[in-house]
Amino acid sequence: MAIATPGRGTEEEDAAPMSEINVTPLVDVMLVLLIIFMVAAPMMMVGVPVSLPQTSAQRLAQTAPPVVVTVTREGRVFLRQEEVAEADLAARLRALREAEANDAPVYVRGDRAIPYGEVMRVMGRVAAAGVARVSLIAEGEAAGPAIRAR
Repeated sequence: MAIATPGRGTEEEDAAPMSEINVTPLVDVMLVLLIIFMVAAPMMMVGVPVSLPQTSAQRLAQTAPPVVVTVTREGRVFLRQEEVAEADLAARLRALREAEANDAPVYVRGDRAIPYGEVMRVMGRVAAAGVARVSLIAEGEAAGPAIRAR
């Protein structure tokens, strides 16, 4: 980096603006900000630090996998991997949830080629089984499934 000193050239050259950027003030400000964040970060702890007691209780079991209801392009209905008649879906779903004794979420997957009304009819059967929360699974634009809650 060259330093321009006055008096070494003509008067026009001395009056020309410098084209270099002085980065020293920028570095100074960034170092001050870095120090402030380094000092403040430990103070931003979530919660109050406490010493927790130990227990001999067993860890809670993992939540059950979700129940997935699939509607294929042909209009066939599957409960997890097993095909069921649409009329029997509510009873089978109710029995499955009672047998597993859990409140696992229920997801409905519908092929994009079937009419919207058919998916809504299947969702109605799921709701008739006493399921309070039903979610639709759709594929996101980026890739991969996305869950849309009802």
